[in-house]
Amino acid sequence: MTNHPHALAALDALAAADAAELEGILLEVCSSPRWAAAVAAAKPWSDREALLAANAAAMASLTAEDLRDAMAGHARIGRPIAGDAASEREQAGIRGVDRTVLDQLHEANAAYEAKFGHVFLICATGRTALDMLAALRERHPNDAATEAEIVRGELRKINDIRLDRLLDTL
Repeated sequence: MTNHPHALAALDALAAADAAELEGILLEVCSSPRWAAAVAAAKPWSDREALLAANAAAMASLTAEDLRDAMAGHARIGRPIAGDAASEREQAGIRGVDRTVLDQLHEANAAYEAKFGHVFLICATGRTALDMLAALRERHPNDAATEAEIVRGELRKINDIRLDRLLDTL
């Protein structure tokens, strides 16, 4: 990603926000309070890459409880939150999909949630419903520790996309 003047101005505006406002903005990106605090503590960010590096560092430091907080802000795959633009945009790959595929997604989600105790999390941007279903089935045999690290990586990717979008819209 390049640092256009608009992105640099957006970074400055974000860094200049008071603590409560910045926390609210960051919690819209990721619902983990610890993540939001860690990213905020890294300000001011010199460029887009510095903000994304703050995301990566914050994600790497999250505990299992923090990861649960972060996952709590995400809809189940195949069931975007109605009226939530981010959820609907990120899960655009399920629009118009055959009901049979949606039923398979719901069944696979239920089995995953029963095993791991949380929603299946994947960076759904640019993925089709069949891609997400295949990934869900592929990851279901993982042990909890392996899956937690995959989730951490997927959350980082989602946050990167959301932070990029935030900078482009500020």
